[in-house]
Amino acid sequence: MASSSMSSNSSWTSKQNEMFERALANYDRDATDRWKNVAKAVGNKSTEEVKRHYDILVEDLINIEQDLVPLPKYKTVDDGSKSTDITDFDWRLAKNMRIQ
Repeated sequence: MASSSMSSNSSWTSKQNEMFERALANYDRDATDRWKNVAKAVGNKSTEEVKRHYDILVEDLINIEQDLVPLPKYKTVDDGSKSTDITDFDWRLAKNMRIQ
């Protein structure tokens, strides 16, 4: 999962992760020399390192989609009668709701 998978042989900074994600958007799976171009875009990472980082990302996404990763609890809301834990999904939903 994300916490254990990030402990691969090479460490990645948040900036490198951002560049990695942008490069993935620019070089889709059918792109010629995809991994070479992604590695070049990230900088200081080999083709093998970016391939492995991608494999870890895919593994994490599969685990999330299969509900193998527990949702974090961020805040507790006290509505006067009881306290209710808010899941990540609930928090995002509430944050994005706009009542007009």
